[in-house]
Amino acid sequence: MDRKPENGIIIGVDDKISYGKALLLGAQHVLAMDLYIAPIIIAGLLSLGTENTSFFIQMCFLATGLATLIQTGAGIKLPVVQGPSYVPIGAIAAIGGKLGLGAIAGSLIPGALIIALLGYPMKWFAKVVKRVIPPLVGGTVIIIVGIALMPVGINNIYIAPGNVGDNIIVAAVSAGVLIVCMLLGRKVNGVGTFFRLVSVLIAIVAGTATASFFGTVDFSPVKEAAWFSLPSFLPFGKPIFNVSAIITMVLVYFIILIETTGTWFVVSTVTGKELDEKRLNRASVGEGLGCFVGALFGSTPMTGYSSNAGLLAITGVASRLAIMASGFILVCLGLVPKLSTAITCIPEPVINGIFGIVCVAIVTNGMKVIQPIIIDDRNMMIIGIPILLTLAVTVLPKEVLYSAPEWATYILSSGITVGALATVILNLVIPSGEKKSAAEPVSEITDTP
Repeated sequence: MDRKPENGIIIGVDDKISYGKALLLGAQHVLAMDLYIAPIIIAGLLSLGTENTSFFIQMCFLATGLATLIQTGAGIKLPVVQGPSYVPIGAIAAIGGKLGLGAIAGSLIPGALIIALLGYPMKWFAKVVKRVIPPLVGGTVIIIVGIALMPVGINNIYIAPGNVGDNIIVAAVSAGVLIVCMLLGRKVNGVGTFFRLVSVLIAIVAGTATASFFGTVDFSPVKEAAWFSLPSFLPFGKPIFNVSAIITMVLVYFIILIETTGTWFVVSTVTGKELDEKRLNRASVGEGLGCFVGALFGSTPMTGYSSNAGLLAITGVASRLAIMASGFILVCLGLVPKLSTAITCIPEPVINGIFGIVCVAIVTNGMKVIQPIIIDDRNMMIIGIPILLTLAVTVLPKEVLYSAPEWATYILSSGITVGALATVILNLVIPSGEKKSAAEPVSEITDTP
């Protein structure tokens, strides 16, 4: 049974809206995404040339759009935006550097199919979630996601091109305008609804306008970009199937699943839609197929973007149609380089100022999940220690990270991964008392015939 939606949802998951409104609302999610950052990092680690880097980013837009349409339309059937995961960056760089670009696709394809098979026909995924991810774990993972992403957004403001002081002002204006729009959106009238629905768009426009005064807005690359470009299958060469690389990437995929499951918990909490077994198994299929599509088009593994899940609470828009419109826009961006280039020209401080408020929304939604749970000594450890480990990994010096064994580097490169794994393990190994609230399945997962 579905619960009452949280955060004053204005447009529900299955509410019908016009195509024009869906495109406008979906555009907010696309503009607020930082999906081009992970591909840029990977391209740099693989020493791709300028042309290949541009094409790589373009393929990530296309794959992200297709994965979003698959997951939202036929997979989990909730407003979940897919995007390139940060978790496999280290693994992809290591595999590509040692075995070549073809080995990257060869390692991604088998793992993606395994993830899909866990949902159907095996139907194992929901059973695993039901066993190892109760509300205590699910809520903690959501909090960890928000906390781990906060330093990323803040640091990106400091290191963005331009003067640090100017960047801070731009980020503050973007975040401040978003907060004002959210507060205005609390008014139950037409004006309040308008400001909440388009709060992110207003914040982006205000932030970009502020950045233009400091001379940090440059749309000149748009002129050089082509109007249209067709994608190609396996653009970086024939797949090379190396056993060690495949095993490594399968492990990485399972870590990504923990990350994306946390996003599903956020969406479930905000929308009030239950994660029953049928929905979870479909979600696993959608995740696997999305990653498979990404591998075929030369992109990276996909995950549910927690930042976009946070936007649901901020805007009050939980419509699947709006998110499917986001997927459609992303596909268009992948086919029209001029548009995708224009998105990447939005100043980083603008995106990251908004991103900080989104992280706050994610953390508070995690708190709502664990709020009914009695915090005894056991639960305090399960909540607190993973958060501590997440922060410890976030500030881990790079020289220490790179001196660790290769397999450990893959894990330690993501605070979300370490925190999520610690939460699951601690919940399994620390004996539980007679309190039952923390043992109920997350989001009241129910058996379905």
